[in-house]
Amino acid sequence: MSKIWLNGEFVESEDAQVSVFDHGLLYGDGCFEGIRVYNNRIFKLRSHLKRMFESAQAIRLQPGCSIDELEEIVRETVRVNNQSDGYIRLVFTRGKGTLGLNPFLCPTATVFVIVESIKLYPDEMYEDGMSIIVAERPRVPAHCLDPKVKSLNYLNNILAKIEAVDAGVLEALMLNCEGEVSECTGDNIFIIKDNTISTPPISAGILHGITRKFVIEKVAPELGYTIEERTIQLSEVLSADEVFLTGTAAEVIGVSHIGDDVVGSGKVGTITHQLEAEFRRRVRENAPED
Repeated sequence: MSKIWLNGEFVESEDAQVSVFDHGLLYGDGCFEGIRVYNNRIFKLRSHLKRMFESAQAIRLQPGCSIDELEEIVRETVRVNNQSDGYIRLVFTRGKGTLGLNPFLCPTATVFVIVESIKLYPDEMYEDGMSIIVAERPRVPAHCLDPKVKSLNYLNNILAKIEAVDAGVLEALMLNCEGEVSECTGDNIFIIKDNTISTPPISAGILHGITRKFVIEKVAPELGYTIEERTIQLSEVLSADEVFLTGTAAEVIGVSHIGDDVVGSGKVGTITHQLEAEFRRRVRENAPED
C-alpha cells in the first residue's frame, strides 16, 4: 500500500480523498504531470515542475507552494514510498468550491502526489513494434485549449483512446483540424524516411513533451542524428520507413502497423532501436534531473 502526499500530509492510498465539490472532479479544472524515477533519480524533475507551474499560471491556479517546496514534496514522497524505479503523478486541482463554474470561488487548491510502479506497454511491443490507428476525432484546436496546458480535462484524448481500444490496439494517432499530424493520445510521434527523422512542430497542436525534447536535444545527437520539427501529413507517416512514439510512461517505442498499413518492414527499425537503447542507457546510468 502506497502513501499519498495530500494537502500537506501523507495518507494511506485507501484513505486519500478529495471533495465531491472539488472543481478538478466537477469540471476538470486543474493540471497534472507524470514523471519517471530511474535508479533513485527523478528524470527531468525540474523540467516537469516548471511545466506544471506554467500550466497552473496559464489557468490562474495558485497551488499554495513554491516550485522549490514542491520539489522537496515530490522527493520526500518518493523516499517515503521507497520507490527506486517508478512513476510519479503530480496533480493540482482548483479545490473545493460551489457548483458554479467560477474558479475564484474555490479558496484553496488541492495538491497531491502519487508514487507507484508503472508498465504502460508490454515488453514484446518494444521488440516487435506496436499497432496503432488513426483516430477519426481531431485534436482540439490550440486556440480553443492550448496544449501547453497539461490540464485534467483529457476527454479529447480519451475519446480517441476509446477508438483505439475499440480497434483492439493501445494507441491512436490524432490529426489537427487542418488534417496535419499532431500527436497520439498520450505520446508524441516521430517518423523516419531515408535516415531523416522528423516530428510535428509545437504549432501542430501538441504537448511540449519532455521525453520528446530529451530525444531531440540529447539522445538523437549522441547517435549522430538531427531531428527536424516540421509539418507532417498523414501520407508521410503511412509511407515512412520507421515510426516511433515518445512519452514519459512509453519512453521510446516503435510502431509496426497503422491501421491496415504496415510501417517499413513491419518490425521496429534499426534507428528506432538505436534511439530506444540510447535513451534507456542514459536514464538508467544517470538520469538528468534538471
